[in-house]
Amino acid sequence: MRKLKHLRHLMSPLDFTVEELDKLMDLAVAMQNDPEKYAHVCDGMRIATLFYEPSTRTRLSFESAMLNMGGNVIGFHSAESSSVAKGESVADTIRVVISLHADIAAMRHPKEGAPMVAAAHSTIPVINAGDGGHQHPTQTLGDLLTIRSLKGRMDNLTVGLCGDLKFGRTVHSLIEALVRYPGIRFVLISPEELRIPSYVKEDVLDRNHIPYEEVIRLEEAIPKLDILYMTRVQKERFFNEDDYVRMKDFYILDAAKMELAGEDMQVMHPLPRVNEIAVEVDNDPRAAYFRQMEYGMYMRMALIYTLLELGEESTC
Repeated sequence: MRKLKHLRHLMSPLDFTVEELDKLMDLAVAMQNDPEKYAHVCDGMRIATLFYEPSTRTRLSFESAMLNMGGNVIGFHSAESSSVAKGESVADTIRVVISLHADIAAMRHPKEGAPMVAAAHSTIPVINAGDGGHQHPTQTLGDLLTIRSLKGRMDNLTVGLCGDLKFGRTVHSLIEALVRYPGIRFVLISPEELRIPSYVKEDVLDRNHIPYEEVIRLEEAIPKLDILYMTRVQKERFFNEDDYVRMKDFYILDAAKMELAGEDMQVMHPLPRVNEIAVEVDNDPRAAYFRQMEYGMYMRMALIYTLLELGEESTC
C-alpha cells in the first residue's frame, strides 16, 4: 500500500473547494488529451470496488479509470456476492480489503452514510460511489466536467432538472455543487409526488439565495434551458409498485420536444435510461449523455490520482 502524507476521502462534492474542483477538472482534461503520460502511474496498485447494490456504469467507470492508469481491481458487485450476505459489517469489509493491500476503495451502498462508516475505519482513501438516495459525488464530478467542456463555463447557466427529483441522489449532489458558482438558476421539472425534498430547497437553494422555479410540464421549461438533466424514475426507491408504474412514464424526451429547445442546449442523463429519452434523440448533436459517461471516467481517474498523491497535480 502507498504511504500517504494526508489521508483524504470523498464523501460529498462539497469535500472539495471550487478551486480544488477546477484543478481536478484540469487534470481530467490533461488525462484525456495525453493518456500515455498517465498510463502507468498506478502500476502495482489496487482499487477495491465494494458495490453492495447493483451498478454497471459507475463500477465499470471506476475499474476502467484504474486500469487506464496501469492499476488492478479487486472487489464485488453486489451484497449477495460478498460476505455481507453472512452478516459482515462495513467496518470489517474495509479492514479486509486493506489487509489484501488495496490502496484505495470505492463503495456503493443502499444505506445513507455507509461509506462514511467505512472511511472512519480505513487507512486508505474511501470514495463514496453512491449511498442510498443521499449523495453520488463522483457522478457529480463527471457532470461538472461535462458542463464545463460543453458550455465552456460553469457560471450564468439555467439548468433544468427533470424527473425523479425526490429520490435522485445525482440531482441532490449536482445542486449542492452548482450553487457555488455565480449566476446559476434552476428549473425543477417533476410531478408533485417527486418534487425536490424540502430540505434541499431550504438548506441549499434558499440558504444560498439561488433562484429556482418548480414546473410540471417539460414543454414549458425546455425553451429557457442551457442544460436539461433528465433522470429515470427509480423503481428500487419505491415501496409501492403501483406508484412506480404510475410515475415511470411521466416524462419522455423526444424529437418533438427537442424542437422547442435552443440550438446550444445540452441534454444530460446519469444513465441508465429506461424510456425517458427516446432513442431518436441519440442522433441529436445536443445529446450529451454518452459523452457524459466518458467525462465521468476521466474525472474518476483524476480523483484516484489526486487521493493517492501521485504527482504535483495532487495538491488538492
